[in-house]
Amino acid sequence: MATKTEKAAPKAAKPAKTAEKAAPAKAAKPAATKSAGTKPNALQQPLKPSAELGAIVGTSPLPRGEVVSKVWEYIKKHNLQNPENKREIVADDKLKKVFGKDKCSMFEMNKHLAAHLKA
Repeated sequence: MATKTEKAAPKAAKPAKTAEKAAPAKAAKPAATKSAGTKPNALQQPLKPSAELGAIVGTSPLPRGEVVSKVWEYIKKHNLQNPENKREIVADDKLKKVFGKDKCSMFEMNKHLAAHLKA
């Protein structure tokens, strides 16, 4: 007669769930090469700032992302965020010309900047 240890066959270890859910390796796609004739996308296209916005970011054409970055640098350098609500920007004289008002939320800032950028 067999003992209890002989009857119970050892169970195979189950693979960890993380290994089961791991995505299979995908074949690497060849990198798309940009030819000299392709146009940059809308965020990379250099835009000319208006005179009011140029007083903050400079007058040379810049991509939209760099304009936003330079405006944020200006805001932080001059401490123009409302200390109680960091999402609110308190405009100084230069920013009042761009925003058209004394205060602006960081979410509506891009709308005001777009009005001052020309292709």
